[in-house]
Amino acid sequence: MSAPGTSESWRLLDQLADSHRHDRIADYFSADSKRFEAMSLKVGGLFLDYSKNRVAPPVMQALIDLARDSDLEHRREQMFSGAAINITEDRPVLHTALRNRSQRPVEVEGQNVMPAVRASLDKIKTFTHQVRDGQWRGHTGKRIRHIVNIGIGGSDLGPNMVCRALLDYQRADLDVHFVSNVDGRHLKKVLRGLDPEATLFVVSTKTFSTQETLLNAQSAKRWLCKNSQCSDQEVGQHFVAVSTNKEAALEFGIREENTFEFWDWVGGRYSLWSSIGLPIALAVGFDAFSELLEGAYDMDRHFVEAPFEANMPVILALMGIWNSNFLGAETQAIIPYDQALHQLPAFLQQLDMESNGKSVDLNGNTVEHATGPIVWGQTGSNGQHAFFQLLHQGTRFVPVDFIASLKADEEVAEHHFALLTNMLAQASALMNGDTQENHLSYAGCPGNRPSNVLLLDELSPRNVGALIALYEHKVFVQGVIWNINSFDQWGVQLGKRLANDISRNIQSNTDNYDASTRGLMGIVNRGLRPETGDSGDLKVGSGT
Repeated sequence: MSAPGTSESWRLLDQLADSHRHDRIADYFSADSKRFEAMSLKVGGLFLDYSKNRVAPPVMQALIDLARDSDLEHRREQMFSGAAINITEDRPVLHTALRNRSQRPVEVEGQNVMPAVRASLDKIKTFTHQVRDGQWRGHTGKRIRHIVNIGIGGSDLGPNMVCRALLDYQRADLDVHFVSNVDGRHLKKVLRGLDPEATLFVVSTKTFSTQETLLNAQSAKRWLCKNSQCSDQEVGQHFVAVSTNKEAALEFGIREENTFEFWDWVGGRYSLWSSIGLPIALAVGFDAFSELLEGAYDMDRHFVEAPFEANMPVILALMGIWNSNFLGAETQAIIPYDQALHQLPAFLQQLDMESNGKSVDLNGNTVEHATGPIVWGQTGSNGQHAFFQLLHQGTRFVPVDFIASLKADEEVAEHHFALLTNMLAQASALMNGDTQENHLSYAGCPGNRPSNVLLLDELSPRNVGALIALYEHKVFVQGVIWNINSFDQWGVQLGKRLANDISRNIQSNTDNYDASTRGLMGIVNRGLRPETGDSGDLKVGSGT
């Protein structure tokens, strides 16, 4: 595919951005009383309103043409069929196969992977029932009351976010915790107060070689043995693994039959649908986990079957491309007005920025257009009293995705009403602003700031599954239009490689590092604080 900026549709959008640069979103509604109906759509339990974007009708048509002119239809078919679209690693991208609820085969190198996927789900189902029904017990016979997932990145963010989102579906007598940070304080905080004899650890690492995860797992093992007199032979009653490396898991003390597999065609940030989702199944039960898969499958079918004009992932992607590439937005705010979704911004941050944070296209050329935005955010109520000042009056152009669920908990219905009305007010204020003549200049809000509003009928496993799949496909669509590979992460690998290298060489005086890194290595190696002068100012070398 040629560079996006050279296509006719891209050039037309450049011209439209210039000719419509003074448009106000509010004026679009004055000109078209049906704009809301025309620029909103519902898929299952999800409703998207994208009418508050600075998108005039000619722009909308040009964006649809941009999607048609890209390789999207072909690349979409390749992804679902098992072609190796991750070209830099020569791998298929088949998170969609993990939630394929049809009888359609999915082949990788002539082999249908669906029997293995279903066998993996059956194993999760059996183990989940054993733990939740009290059949699987700790080495002293105690029933499991605490689940601790040890993983990082995609082995943490997805399951962690979903478990928090579906907290209402969890049992009071089985709590789930997540440890990701290599900082030992994180592990100590989680383990404090847990009964080791009633604790089950899930070690999630594809290769069983991730430094942070293995350090945490070894420390958890020591904690278990120290506080429960658990022998090395009994460790297997308290540890299971999600990994492709059964040998390393066995050496750790995890029984071979308690290692849950997944495959190299599953990227970490797309892996919660696989055995990486074991903590989800343990937390909410296998039936609810199956509903999560069903919701994602519903969105998959919509993404494949709906025309671009009515395709929710395509529409969401095109709004982002318009804002980033033609209106100059550098960030994308994710603002859930639902405390249960408080970890969604962090999950989408990895999904989007690790996927589309690329500066080289599929042809090996440096891209000449913006790619992945900086994704950030937090829950709306807290955000209103933190960063919304910048959104309303700052100089930065920040598109916003507002996300909320409609069904309220009857015990706190008035809270939910306040939550939703606050969200609607913020979306309206961002668009309309407040520039009344009797206002002082410093009190005015210019408005004309775009937003999408995503409403879930309720915060159910099925709707959460559809929501995640929606954003997965949005990221994919943008990667295709930008002509980049959304499924590798060489920048992440660089950091891992250098960390291992420095840990091996920290005691040497090698010249392989810059002066700053060598100096810091020396300080860390000595384990000493930098000297301080009489004034208490830090003295590092001869610097000031």
